[in-house]
Amino acid sequence: MSDAGSTPAATSDGRTSAMGQFRRLRQGDLGLVPVLIGLLVLVVYFQVRNTVFLSAGNLTNLFIQATIFILLAMAETWLLLLGEIDLSVGYVSALGATFAVILLDQQFHWPWYAAILVAIATTTAIGTLQGFLIIKLRLPSFIVTLAGLLGWEGVLIFSIDRQGTGGTIPVQEKVLYDLVNANLSPLATWIFLMASIAIFCWIIIRHDQSRRSSGLDSVSTWITWAKVAALVISGIVLVLIFNTNRGSFTVLHGMPYAIPVDIVMLAGASFILTRTKAGRYIYAIGGNAEAARRAGINVDRYRLLAFILTGVTAGVAGLLYASRLGGISDGVDGGNLVLLAVASAVIGGTSLFGGRGKMVNAVIGGLVIATIYNGMALIDMSAATQFIATAIVLVVAVTMDSLARRGSTVTR
Repeated sequence: MSDAGSTPAATSDGRTSAMGQFRRLRQGDLGLVPVLIGLLVLVVYFQVRNTVFLSAGNLTNLFIQATIFILLAMAETWLLLLGEIDLSVGYVSALGATFAVILLDQQFHWPWYAAILVAIATTTAIGTLQGFLIIKLRLPSFIVTLAGLLGWEGVLIFSIDRQGTGGTIPVQEKVLYDLVNANLSPLATWIFLMASIAIFCWIIIRHDQSRRSSGLDSVSTWITWAKVAALVISGIVLVLIFNTNRGSFTVLHGMPYAIPVDIVMLAGASFILTRTKAGRYIYAIGGNAEAARRAGINVDRYRLLAFILTGVTAGVAGLLYASRLGGISDGVDGGNLVLLAVASAVIGGTSLFGGRGKMVNAVIGGLVIATIYNGMALIDMSAATQFIATAIVLVVAVTMDSLARRGSTVTR
């Protein structure tokens, strides 16, 4: 009797789940499926054109290239969820890195941890200042951060040129340099990635189970386990890639330190958005600010929090940027960095109109941008072609976002 009684319930749950999934697909909510398919197509294309693309050395380099796009896209995501934008984030992140590199120089010789704290505190303060002006004076974020793009570029150039080093300051401190240029041991790579995968799998299972038990639209059990299996396989593949010897004259293996930094930032940001009141309020404000205000949410407080978190994330991105370049210069192309950051977030699936997106979107979008640039460099495509290809991918992503919103509105 218990078996007979449980079967209809399971069938009903499966039917409800399937109906929910079908409804989301009909509304254009395809999630990460299109961008993952696009990423796969790019990988296959570049591998066919140049077999070096899928080598362990090039893939590791690709992940390193992606770190700056991923972190800057995460910085933008905090604001895109509100329907806002920060055009200055490229120069803000570079300015924080500039202060760290200067303080670590032999002239000042600060401890590495103090210089890093100053860098992140600087970008956080800038994010707070810009957010305060936008919120309290009711100014458009586009205009304020556009002014920031110009102004902080000037501060950066002044700060570097004042050191009298010819417009470039090298990284003099080992810890900062090693953020991108040093690796975990193979054993530490296994331990870190497998522990991270286990945590993310546990979160996925708990999240889907919770939605099913609450009667909310969710994926079926087999899809949950398929996601877990895909995550485990991806983790094992990454470990094998990172632990392959990439050196020509010496042994070089293990995961670059920059990857754990990305993972920790992703985990922390995702926790805030999905497990805290602040995260829920940010989504609510992005979906409908007036409704959120009438529901008793202090809209200005959480909008300012998003600008602060953008500054923190930009600070970390700047440190990795300086580490990868081995220094900082007054020729930083912060304008291009911010455009690629927004492109990464939107390509990954974050809406430009607010209220929809996840931090993992920034990761996927950053990998797409890095794949385009890495692959085109391998097959000797011109810089002009790279810009055009990125533009096309961005237009396609924005079009899909617009169609998804239109489909959702029509359905309602």
